[in-house]
Amino acid sequence: MKLLMIDGHKLKKFIISGANRLNKNREMVDALNVFPVQDGDTGTNMSLTVLSAAKEVSKINSPNVYDVAKALSAGSLRGARGNSGVILSQLFRGFSKALEGKDIANAKDIANAFTKGMETAYKAVMKPKEGTILTISKAISEKSLEMTNKTEDIMEMMKEVISYANTVLDKTINMLPELKQAGVVDAGGKGLLSILEGGLFDDGEYIELDLNQPKEEINLPKNIENVDIKYGYCTEFFINLNNNNENTEKDLKDFLETIGDSIVIASDDDFIKIHVHTDNPGKVLERALLVGSLDNIKIENMRTQHTNLIDFNVKEETKEDEKEFGFVAVSIGDGLNNLFKQFGVDQIIQGGQTMNPSIEDILLAVEKVNAKNVFILPNNKNIILAAKQAKEAYNKKNICVIETISITQGFASLTSFLPTATLEENIENMQEAIKSICTGQVTFAVRETKLDNFDIKENDILCMLEGKINNVSKNIQDGTKELIDAMIQKIEDPSIITIYFGEDIEEEKTNDLENYISQKYDYLDIEIIYGGQPLYYYVISVE
Repeated sequence: MKLLMIDGHKLKKFIISGANRLNKNREMVDALNVFPVQDGDTGTNMSLTVLSAAKEVSKINSPNVYDVAKALSAGSLRGARGNSGVILSQLFRGFSKALEGKDIANAKDIANAFTKGMETAYKAVMKPKEGTILTISKAISEKSLEMTNKTEDIMEMMKEVISYANTVLDKTINMLPELKQAGVVDAGGKGLLSILEGGLFDDGEYIELDLNQPKEEINLPKNIENVDIKYGYCTEFFINLNNNNENTEKDLKDFLETIGDSIVIASDDDFIKIHVHTDNPGKVLERALLVGSLDNIKIENMRTQHTNLIDFNVKEETKEDEKEFGFVAVSIGDGLNNLFKQFGVDQIIQGGQTMNPSIEDILLAVEKVNAKNVFILPNNKNIILAAKQAKEAYNKKNICVIETISITQGFASLTSFLPTATLEENIENMQEAIKSICTGQVTFAVRETKLDNFDIKENDILCMLEGKINNVSKNIQDGTKELIDAMIQKIEDPSIITIYFGEDIEEEKTNDLENYISQKYDYLDIEIIYGGQPLYYYVISVE
């Protein structure tokens, strides 16, 4: 049976079925990641992103195809995690824009939407690489446009598109050296095709949205101070707007400031997302009902939950106390978190390896910083794109993303910051500082693979220099010493080495490293600091 048009109901089923298939296959997609460390969670990040989108779509009962596409875009953008999730949200964003004003869509409309999505995603990536999810999106665009000259049947078009895109996916193994050596296809491309395959072939099977998501583990500080919580109820919800105008958001913000703090208001054409800490959640909801209907209401008593939460002891400042500069950093590990606070970071987002914060997480942290200019330190290459998208989505403060790809670069950028310098001078100094250090990391392999001419077995010790494997060892200390030698040789006239040891390393082990360095490199200053980070035994910087 031919399918010549799709409406909102059919697109809704397609999206939910696609989200569910990727959710079921996320571990398989994760396993395609080239690096055998607990970092490349492409499947999980894409799954969380598309599930957030599908959750928004599931609320839409409109037959209008654009209404559903718009919910797809909005939901994915709020829930986007990691580079792969942000790119996916941009594919959906472009797809939605191409369908603007349409009640139904034919094959050519869908092909144009795929093309607009591909173009939007390419623009979002600073240096696009072929052999990635972008390549698969291009294949989908090209084949769908070609098929519109042969058929008007959307089902026939999509089957050919998926078949062709899978052929291109198989070729990605030879498009990037790291994929070829590991013998795998691109994980992001596989994730994207899982969504399309689920939407096409599972349509009608998985209509009930499966929101069973992997739980994220967070290392909480061992000692939590007993502080006074000014407003007791964390209140979050969406307002489905009856009539949006330029004063709606301002009026709500003015009201919320009279009865609460930690206010975040994010709006789209059809909805407003509210986050506020207050002692009167009922009054907040009553005021919001004057604007529209409410959805996804969540109210939590922060005072009773306090002993289970992280308290960064951030003092709320008044508008009159607004600073010139503020900082948001992504970090995990109580030692690293405390060190960032000592450096003057205002808000710390718990995250990093395996825990990529969403765009919404970043925006919430920025909103809490009472400063005109807010520096974001992603401290992980997989979080930079989400930070940049957060900057684009926010216009209340000036956001500056310093593209730190490691904790060590984050600290280096902070040491170069001068409160008396101008914004432009600080940006230049911080960007220059992250180029001056060499970063090493010691972790373990979570799977067997071959990479960078290393035959890697599960649980082998991986010692990485600037993100690439320097050596593989069976012993943490031996591998770390070899890594340190390579790092010192890499830097011209090194003067200081800093070692942050993780939660799985006993302090006496660090004495062994200190003795090794002091005997072999007696001209170096040595700093050994407890980081408390999970997964990585040591994070090392030489400068």
